[in-house]
Amino acid sequence: MNVPATSRCWPEHHQRAHWSAIDLPAAPQNDQFGPLGHVLLRPVTPSDLAVASSDLRRWRWTITAAFLLGGITVSAWGPRLPAIKAGLGIGTATIGLLLAGVTVGAILGLLSSTPVLHWLGGRRAIGAALLLIAGAMTAMGVALLVDSVLVLAVAFVFVGFGIGLLDVLINVEGAAVERALGRTVMPAMHAAWSIGAAAGSGIGAACAALGISPSEQMIGEAVLIAGAALGGARGIPGGDRSEAAQPEQKRGEKFRQWLHGWLDWRLLLIGVVMLGAELGEGSASSWLTLAVHNDHGQTAAVAALFFTAFAAGEALTRILGGPVVDRLGPVRTIRVTAVLGVLGVLLFIGAGNTWLILAGVLLWAVGVSMGFPLGMSAAADSGPDPAARVSVVASIGYFANLAGPPAIGLLAESAGLLHALWLIVALFLAAFAAAGSFRRGPDPQDAP
Repeated sequence: MNVPATSRCWPEHHQRAHWSAIDLPAAPQNDQFGPLGHVLLRPVTPSDLAVASSDLRRWRWTITAAFLLGGITVSAWGPRLPAIKAGLGIGTATIGLLLAGVTVGAILGLLSSTPVLHWLGGRRAIGAALLLIAGAMTAMGVALLVDSVLVLAVAFVFVGFGIGLLDVLINVEGAAVERALGRTVMPAMHAAWSIGAAAGSGIGAACAALGISPSEQMIGEAVLIAGAALGGARGIPGGDRSEAAQPEQKRGEKFRQWLHGWLDWRLLLIGVVMLGAELGEGSASSWLTLAVHNDHGQTAAVAALFFTAFAAGEALTRILGGPVVDRLGPVRTIRVTAVLGVLGVLLFIGAGNTWLILAGVLLWAVGVSMGFPLGMSAAADSGPDPAARVSVVASIGYFANLAGPPAIGLLAESAGLLHALWLIVALFLAAFAAAGSFRRGPDPQDAP
């Protein structure tokens, strides 16, 4: 979508203004840059909005659909872990190591996201990431058919690489859409991820109830994702959402800039919040079904429905979260959700009543719902090269998925799975303490 490049001047008070951040033509060397420092910006006039509104809507819903597909992907195997464990004859610790392979791949995908984005642009890079995920899920299905733990482990690494790559790409695009719209929409986009996770877990529960094997499910979902990748990327404008008018940097300078992000205290504190959110969400994806089945005595199909409730609760919170964030500010939002998350995990660990356990699952979902989308948005808007900055905080968040599944699995071997979930409580408390890093400038609503 092309926006006319006239009237490149800054209003005196630009905090609530609408800004254009998409496909601007090449600018003279002395053009001004927006307050975010990484994209050529200018105020969007009413005429621009009239011309661009249909393309902007299409862009937004295309990225929202990509979030949906990401959610379907990450929930594909979680509800089927009891069947996978029994079919392959492996233990809980081995399951944890297989899941760690997903996160190793995801971190590699995150680290590769910046060069891939600059090389292919957002449109082609997102399509390529989805096709990679589809191919890896097909390999997972084949591995389960031939009972090969080794092939399954390699497939998990590749599907993780695709997820990590896709995660950064769609969050960079989502932040650009949010800037163009001039209001908070990232929680709603992440709600699509949660809706996809709920749909994916529902698919898993239905397949378990109908006797459909995990291998057939994986291959079927791979076909769905590949079809969406081939048909849906045209709604994304060209470009990579990077510093279009800045002087071109040498590769070494770009690497030093990315490395400097790991010394940025604000990015690191945002990462602490995302560490708690990711461990909480990833643990639910990996262990909630097994915990409900083994420790709370439910059938495999019912246990999968508990994760469906978790994903639905997370999605609903994110759908309703945009206006809440605009009213309370991100700092208070993170603190409130972290407290509710602590309460939810405590109920899940200690409650004996099924309805109290379900209430704990829903509060747990609220606790993890806002950290990741608000963290991605805060990181993208915190300085130059949003893809590099997003990859820093996302890498920290994914570290929770790398350390979380095997750590909880090892703790579960000695202390039991429910007691291992105390690790989530500790990181929720750390997220509460680091929430001040989400403060947006001098907005008094974000004050402690």
